Amino acid sequence: MRKFTFAILATALPLAAQPEPAAAWQPKSPRLLTPWTKQVDPLAPHPEYPRPQLVRAAWQNLNGLWDFAITPAGTDAPPPSGGKILVPYPIESALSGVATALQPSQRAWYRRSFSVPSGWRGQRVWLRFGAVDWACEARVNGKSVGTHQGGYDPFAFDVTDALAPGEAAQELVVTVTDPTDSSTQPRGKQVRAPGGIWYTPTSGIWQTVWLEPVPVDGLTTLRLTPRVQPASIEIAAPGAPAKLTLHAEVGAPAPAGTSVEGPADQPLRVAVPQPKLWTPDQPNLYALRITLRDGERVVDTVESYFGLREIAVAKDDAGINRLMLNGAPLFQLGLLDQGFWPDGLYTPPTDAALRYDLDVTKQLGFNLVRKHVKVEAATFYAHCDRLGLLVWQDMPSGDKYIGSRDPDVQRTAESAAQFERELGAIMDALQGHPCIVMWVPFNEGWGQFDTARIAQWVKDRDPTRLVNSASGWTDREVGDVHDIHVYPGPATPRAEPTRAAVLGEFGGLGLPIAEHTWQEKENWGYRSFDTPQALQAAYVDLIGELRLLIAEGLCAAVYTQTTDVEIEVNGLLSYDRKILKVDGERVRAANLTVHRPAPEVTVLAPTAQQSDVTWRYSTAAPPPEWTKPEFEDTAWREGVGGFGTKGTPSARIGTVWDGQEIWLRRALELPKDFDPATLHLLVHHDEDAVIWVNGIEVLKLPGYRTSYRTVKLSDGARAAFRAGRNVLSVHCRQTGGGQFIDVGVAAVREK
Repeated sequence: MRKFTFAILATALPLAAQPEPAAAWQPKSPRLLTPWTKQVDPLAPHPEYPRPQLVRAAWQNLNGLWDFAITPAGTDAPPPSGGKILVPYPIESALSGVATALQPSQRAWYRRSFSVPSGWRGQRVWLRFGAVDWACEARVNGKSVGTHQGGYDPFAFDVTDALAPGEAAQELVVTVTDPTDSSTQPRGKQVRAPGGIWYTPTSGIWQTVWLEPVPVDGLTTLRLTPRVQPASIEIAAPGAPAKLTLHAEVGAPAPAGTSVEGPADQPLRVAVPQPKLWTPDQPNLYALRITLRDGERVVDTVESYFGLREIAVAKDDAGINRLMLNGAPLFQLGLLDQGFWPDGLYTPPTDAALRYDLDVTKQLGFNLVRKHVKVEAATFYAHCDRLGLLVWQDMPSGDKYIGSRDPDVQRTAESAAQFERELGAIMDALQGHPCIVMWVPFNEGWGQFDTARIAQWVKDRDPTRLVNSASGWTDREVGDVHDIHVYPGPATPRAEPTRAAVLGEFGGLGLPIAEHTWQEKENWGYRSFDTPQALQAAYVDLIGELRLLIAEGLCAAVYTQTTDVEIEVNGLLSYDRKILKVDGERVRAANLTVHRPAPEVTVLAPTAQQSDVTWRYSTAAPPPEWTKPEFEDTAWREGVGGFGTKGTPSARIGTVWDGQEIWLRRALELPKDFDPATLHLLVHHDEDAVIWVNGIEVLKLPGYRTSYRTVKLSDGARAAFRAGRNVLSVHCRQTGGGQFIDVGVAAVREK
């Protein structure tokens, strides 16, 4: 068998002649420069072949300089003159050369010329778009060739019948409107007035545009479905004529001669001998060539690739539901990846820039990316396939209810239909990528509706992947996982009979870096730190706590986030990608500990999470000796922990405490053979808390937490404990917002 490799690796790719010299374009000055800003070539921006799983040798890249103008929305023809824009960068971005917000009352006009190579005669010519935000129409030589609505899914128009004869210059006009947050379409975090967790919008063409000749009966789509037991790949070519034969040849690392053929309108299954499965540690990919034949005549040939992997929820040896990759438990630790760039917004300046974020993620010891309420170009997922990065793919949020967290709102019929159409198109476009292991239709109740129906609809459409029905906030007890968000966390949902427990967002540790932030003042983070060292220590502590939750059933965790985004400074990388805020080796070492056997945690003094525990408490200041074991507290009131107010995150209220201060005491018994080196405190405090054991101060915790944490004690603090009776004393103070205090003791032993 002739050897072949992925066409995606090619770099010498054809580009259409530019309608204007590169000197006609100058980028606007972005607030921040990335290392790739000045590497953008206006003669060849994003020259990579844009569809790595259905590759043809002949194609023409239309990225580059286009004529550009903005008119009132009612205008039906482009103005005779205007400025220039560099495609595929969004209108609002600095790299577009425009950097102007497209308003809901306006229409954008793109125009350029192209010619059709003589070698394409006798074939259909397709105009393809990676993505356009939001509604567009394409016209060739004044004739409309198609319209599309949706900011994230690829689409194409057959322009053959609109072409002028021969190699004459052809005029292409694309017109775009984008209501952004004034309408109900999926839009992710785009808003016209950015602030907080909401960012600058993207309008217009923001992924590659290209032309491609396709034989009259040629392949239009491929559907690749891997099987691990038995090892095989199922190949379908929807729309292929029944009269033709489909031949599939699997390349390296498969043995020579791994191929099969059959009727083109029927799925083919190719058995893969001596299979090499796809995992994060060994992301094995198989080359694939698909040929359509009419008898002995070759009608069409494309190249692709696939990976053999299987994702499921199943019980481990302890009977706990786990995320299983290829039949084995794998803890998934990842980064929330928002995919914004200070110079290109939704569009990375170059493919090297796109790859950089993923390289850093992998090098830091993460095995997962949660692509957050955005869909990337197909090349992003191809990089993840080759690097061995799992992907949870969010559907971009939409609807007028975005941000309200109202569960299962009643969408308009138009809004619901657009959401489902675009979600289905995204799933179909990305179906072949082995890296994607989970679909996430909804995030934090933003536009959430008909949750159970949508989750089942997604599962029916793609039964080979898991469904996270709603990441955070509004769980409807459906889908394959129960996903919570806790900042800073970590925390875990309770174990369930059928679903796996995952932490879809945690962390959010913020550190602004001078001269590397979107704005110098009033930046935002869930928790703020002043130095890289403090951030580093806090991150390592979080991962230490995370490990303890794995034994309870936690199967995955997503840290917020890969990079800073505009005024949000929670990234491990600065927004300009020039600063890694942490020591990479220390983070990697901490991250890899999640794959070691989980520690054994034995609760010695339960919290309200485990049982109803009675405390003595006072809301009036006690005498100085109140922490001593011999202090007489019988006059204090009795109450069941925890103590606080309803609505405090992750708090189980046993006794209402709504004052400014509270003092608590309880006794605990330790066995004679207890090991002081294993002792940890289990604490949920909102706000400042101080803890004593037998009258000795063992821990002081400023600020607040939104969940329980397991705190390792110093040698001096552990010395305060003794076999037999101990007295645990706690003081907590509150200044505003929610409030809660609860404390327990556990022994933690490494296996």
